[in-house]
Amino acid sequence: MSATAETHVHDDHEEAHHHKETFVTKYIFSQDHKMIAKQYLITGTIMGVIGVLMSLMFRMQIAWPEKPNVLFEALLGKWAPGGVMDADIYLALVTIHGTIMVFFVLTAGLSGTFSNLLIPLQIGARDMASGFLNMVSYWLFFVSSVVMVISLFVEAGPAAAGWTIYPPLSALPMAQAGSGMGMTLWLVSMAIFIASSLLGSLNYIVTVINLRTKGMSMTRLPLTIWAFFVTAIIGVISFPVLLSAALLLIMDRSFGTSFFLSDIFIQGEVLHYQGGSPVLFEHLFWFLGHPEVYIVLLPALGITSEIIATNSRKPIFGYRAMVASILAIAFLSTIVWGHHMFISGMNPFLGSVFTFTTLLIAIPSAVKAFNYITTLWKGNLQLNPAMLFSIGLVSTFITGGLTGIILGDSALDINVHDTYFVVAHFHLVMGISALYGMFAGIYHWFPKMFGRMLNKNLGYLHFWVTAICAYGVFFPMHFIGMAGLPRRYYTNSNFPLFDDTTNTQAVITMFALVGGVFQLVFLYNFFRSIFYGKPTVQNPWKSNTLEWTAPIKHIHGNWDGPIPHVYRWSYDYSKPGHEEDFVPQNIPLKEGEEELQH
Repeated sequence: MSATAETHVHDDHEEAHHHKETFVTKYIFSQDHKMIAKQYLITGTIMGVIGVLMSLMFRMQIAWPEKPNVLFEALLGKWAPGGVMDADIYLALVTIHGTIMVFFVLTAGLSGTFSNLLIPLQIGARDMASGFLNMVSYWLFFVSSVVMVISLFVEAGPAAAGWTIYPPLSALPMAQAGSGMGMTLWLVSMAIFIASSLLGSLNYIVTVINLRTKGMSMTRLPLTIWAFFVTAIIGVISFPVLLSAALLLIMDRSFGTSFFLSDIFIQGEVLHYQGGSPVLFEHLFWFLGHPEVYIVLLPALGITSEIIATNSRKPIFGYRAMVASILAIAFLSTIVWGHHMFISGMNPFLGSVFTFTTLLIAIPSAVKAFNYITTLWKGNLQLNPAMLFSIGLVSTFITGGLTGIILGDSALDINVHDTYFVVAHFHLVMGISALYGMFAGIYHWFPKMFGRMLNKNLGYLHFWVTAICAYGVFFPMHFIGMAGLPRRYYTNSNFPLFDDTTNTQAVITMFALVGGVFQLVFLYNFFRSIFYGKPTVQNPWKSNTLEWTAPIKHIHGNWDGPIPHVYRWSYDYSKPGHEEDFVPQNIPLKEGEEELQH
């Protein structure tokens, strides 16, 4: 009887993880975390192409204002009569570019892809805690992406209040063309996106806490998992606040409430709104907006930790300090949002409190930067494309972080607030750094995702052109920002004060165009390698983490047989007493061997 029961349980287990799947259940409504990771990656990549194309268009407008452009006429239609970009569509392009890149590419595209791919594989789990919720999370993200793209085609134009959608522009449908249906679709899209993010984050948290394999203690987790885990916690805490802001904004727009509106005049007519405050919206938005920086950045830093240790052939320096810095960043990121509001009329004492907490967050950030550099120091460096992008991330993280010290000081921030200095800062520290982390992750885990290798030489070309162009775009912006050039103006030709910045803007745009076009090299390499790339071996990077013990051919359940147990931490590289310079986590300790203190 007992033997029969055991056999029955085993058969059920095999059937659950190796059942026959149709095309729809395998590729569309899949509940396999690896397939869902690919869906997130492909969708995020498509949205990224749209976002980058928008940035190239408004960069051309800034560099050569009021000059006819065939591309504008072809893509913008009535919004570019005679090939000259309309001022309203310029602001709309800036708004949707920021929204797509921050939320749809760097939040869902980065975190959704690699949290889904790596959490079950690296902790030794068959799948996520709930495969169904995981599938629903992706499809909500897909629907929100579709709604956001549809908003580009409404008659009055897409949302045009900046990606921060401050009232009253976003709260009054009659304020401007981009405050109408386009703004409504923006809010609907974001509400769906937040639901997707919350479902995904809860799934990641439960999976890490409950489904770790035998021996996988929290102090043996790879830093990638720590980063994804803490990122999910930040998302659960902060995203509902943005959802509440969006819902209150919808009520102001459609149901006559006055949460964010008071004493509004339009063309001399007094509107009936009173008692609200647009500054309240700023508080709600930035309570999500600043943790969002780390929702974007922490997964990239976790990916970088894994890749730098693997390709330095050294243990990561200061593992416990790195974990502590992730936890410190998570806590501090929720109490620094006020530094975005220094010129909103904030009490100077409150401004000094936010200055203190903002400067405090530089400490755990510096710990990460120094630990990366120390890991690289005297390592046996394997400079493949993933490693180059990881080193590039350390560079832009430091460069952008240094300018953050200026913006975090309430007295200094007043001089450069809402200038190109801010644009340069957050694009380097968040945008480019997170993109580098995403590229590094794709180059490193592409063999795990698709069973083939990316072309290394095209990867080198992609990195060097991207790195040079990224600094070529954003480094000069610091200087025109310090000269006082405001952001979001579609032309500065009416201000003789800024005539000297015209040539700089043209140079920035040339770098942007070259860098943007060269992303086609990556896209060609990516899609071609899925079908024609060199087949991978089991463990191409000689890495220690558990995902490389799973078979190359994907099965729903990850391991064909028992799940491997863990006997050591994930950074036993170049350990004395071993013939190889790596020791996977599932290899038991030798007699007399001590686990490294970390």
